[in-house]
Amino acid sequence: MSISTPGGPERRPTVVSTGKKPAAGRPAAADKPSGGKAGAGKGTPRQTAGGKGRKPIAPVKVSQGRAWGPIALFVAVGVLAAAIIGYGAFAAYRGSQPWQERADAINGVVDFRKKDKALVEGGKHQQGAIKYDVLPPVAGPHNPSWQNCMGDVYDAPIANEHAVHSLEHGTVWITYRPDLPADQVAKLKAKVQGKDKLMLSPFDGLDKPISLQAWGFQLKVDNADDGRIDEFIKTLRVNASIEGPNANCAQGVTATGTTPRDLGQQMPEQPTQ
Repeated sequence: MSISTPGGPERRPTVVSTGKKPAAGRPAAADKPSGGKAGAGKGTPRQTAGGKGRKPIAPVKVSQGRAWGPIALFVAVGVLAAAIIGYGAFAAYRGSQPWQERADAINGVVDFRKKDKALVEGGKHQQGAIKYDVLPPVAGPHNPSWQNCMGDVYDAPIANEHAVHSLEHGTVWITYRPDLPADQVAKLKAKVQGKDKLMLSPFDGLDKPISLQAWGFQLKVDNADDGRIDEFIKTLRVNASIEGPNANCAQGVTATGTTPRDLGQQMPEQPTQ
């Protein structure tokens, strides 16, 4: 390298040779940092035998699987909660339906209110024997006197004319074949005895072992263990009345026999206060 000065020839810098060559793999003395041995200065990484500085070791990340146990439990609880809420909503919906719709939903029930509206008009009192097209009868003209229906259990057939009047008051009348086994009769008796607006009696000529009647409705089943019996009672007892929930069921005819009793106009159909 030459240095040019103004007005004069170029001068080259004087290089002083020490006569020594730097050792192979080591920097020249001019490249060493001042203040001590090479690599001894602050901030200078210590060199390894290979001449490279040691790098910090990064932590090794261990991949862990998902905790499936708590997740599965959370999902199961969520599904159960949704099922409970759904069932509650469905039950509330069913409970809000008109009782007649719930009655029609009972498998096998016959709704005469839809089949024969004239039959279920009510209020048609007449004396003497009455011919019924539906047996056991579910509605129609009837005797002015009703059959006592305060959970009465009759061990012999009763008059249709009195029984139909009881149906008009909201009673569920359960009938059964006279040859129904005693244990089956006992189960029916337990459902009826002592309960207002229910009554039980045998009935000749049934085409099914057991037949249930409410005003305008009928259900026939094969045995007393059929769950539809309780559903029929729950849905139609009192509700099926066309004279209101307070129609009288006490002070009725308590005698058995299929011949109606002409007692004239019986006691008030609404109980006195």
